[in-house]
Amino acid sequence: MIERLDYASLNADAIAAMAKASAKMPSIDTKLRALVELRVSQLNGCAYCVDLHTVEAKKAGETSQRLDCLTVWREVPFFDDAEKAALAWAEVITKIAGNGAPEPLYTALSDHFSEQQIVDLTLIIAQMNAWNRLAISFRHLPEPRDD
Repeated sequence: MIERLDYASLNADAIAAMAKASAKMPSIDTKLRALVELRVSQLNGCAYCVDLHTVEAKKAGETSQRLDCLTVWREVPFFDDAEKAALAWAEVITKIAGNGAPEPLYTALSDHFSEQQIVDLTLIIAQMNAWNRLAISFRHLPEPRDD
């Protein structure tokens, strides 16, 4: 499949602003951020972002087994309570039209993260959804890798 258009070139200023905003969420650990971005991308079916954030997660020290089992994170013992709270929040915010942002999930999140971290995590999730929508809309696909 061929990319529909080069959205990054056609509105480079807006894309640069989105990328700059992405760097403004330092309170979230790189490894957790990659997991959350990957999970959001899996839910949205964004091939480019699934590939990108899998590579980023590996660079951050994530294990193959945890990445392989991310889609079933509730079923395996490889994720700690803070990660589970963040992943649950990522899923509900990505699918927000269905149930809103339920209080029990927010409470679980606040047990593990500061208010600043909750804001940053929610911004990461919202922005990841935006990136996914761009890549999917314009059929931006990953290049083959040799690993």
